[in-house]
Amino acid sequence: MRSILNKFIPKQFLFLVIILFSSNYITTGQSLKQKGSRANLIAEIDSIFQSQVVGDKIPGAVIQIKKGGQIIYKHAFGYAQKYDYNHQQLSPPEKMTVGHLFDIASLTKVIGTTTSIMLLADRGLIKIEDPVGKYIKAFDTPEKKEITIRHLLTHTAGLYEWYPLYYKSSNKQESYKLIGELPLMFPVDAQRRYSDLGYVLLGEIVELVSGFSLEQFMRQNVFLPLGMKNTTFNPLTEGRFKKIASTSAGNPYEKRMVYDSLLGFKVKDIDPAQWSGWRTYILKGEVNDGNAWYANGGISGAAGLFSTVGDLQRLVDMLIKKGHVGNRQFISVKTINLFLTKDKFNNGLGWMMDPDNSFMKNGPEGTFGHTGFTGTSIAVIPKYNISIILLINRQNMGLLNNGEYYNVNPLRLQVFNAVLKYCK
Repeated sequence: MRSILNKFIPKQFLFLVIILFSSNYITTGQSLKQKGSRANLIAEIDSIFQSQVVGDKIPGAVIQIKKGGQIIYKHAFGYAQKYDYNHQQLSPPEKMTVGHLFDIASLTKVIGTTTSIMLLADRGLIKIEDPVGKYIKAFDTPEKKEITIRHLLTHTAGLYEWYPLYYKSSNKQESYKLIGELPLMFPVDAQRRYSDLGYVLLGEIVELVSGFSLEQFMRQNVFLPLGMKNTTFNPLTEGRFKKIASTSAGNPYEKRMVYDSLLGFKVKDIDPAQWSGWRTYILKGEVNDGNAWYANGGISGAAGLFSTVGDLQRLVDMLIKKGHVGNRQFISVKTINLFLTKDKFNNGLGWMMDPDNSFMKNGPEGTFGHTGFTGTSIAVIPKYNISIILLINRQNMGLLNNGEYYNVNPLRLQVFNAVLKYCK
């Protein structure tokens, strides 16, 4: 047989046939392996979330995992609202969809405020090392003159970690003034102490430098240019959003922060009983964060944005592509690198990058992300060109017997580890 083949088929042709067959076999094998790996990832994530929903740990969730230009998995689980204000189960509960808006809580800090500061810095309107006192007079004092924009971005300014602004203010101007009057709680640049107040001030700086309100600046310079049509403050005022995931029954945890000194947030000069404007209904389209809602009209640099998984992906894609959007450079590579370079506390400017973080523990070098108190989170792994956006409406379950909301960090880490395993 071989002699016949040698007689009728040139050796060069036979060699080419063998190469092509081998190449096709390898490619097909790799493709099947990739498909199997992806199927395993999806099955693992489905199992994780189904058990959480069926076990009544969380009402629902939306997840999106994207690698390069391909969405690997996008899915909605459970319910957008399961319980009413008295913790009675709805009949029927509202089903979750991938199009539901979520109160993204502290993701506002990175999605809205940090990106706005990036743009101002990129355009040369501010510098990260500028003293805050250059823009806000209350910080041009001996005690606070060393505080820079960098310190606000990295939570190292020494500010109060939290303060119930609504006990003394009812609008953003009063809030800005109050924060300016508060003494420092910690030495400047000595330690990272996560503070909402620093991001309220960053929102004020955006307004002072740009001449626009914070929501106008974000809409015109961040959301509309990136095609984020479903990202907004106070979605109920627009009247066009019909699907919004519910969060808490009023503000029970924040009320506990004021009344319960064991949490470590009680402020000496405030009597908890002197203010009683607490909401007594299920929050749906109203920001959960009390300072944003009660003291700032739903709009703050620290919290207040509502968004969808699809919109959040657009901003994440811009960051992964080093500021490139379509055929233009939205933010320079230099500025992107500046914000996504670790500081001495192992975090970026705005974005968390510490591999010890409980929701992206042991992530590869360069991994960045952030979380939101309502149950939202973003984790980006540039090494593998992959991102995980996870939106959970955990607060609709109500407080647990220990007075806390269900901790979703182990759940976030399970998903993160499953994605890492898929990448490897």
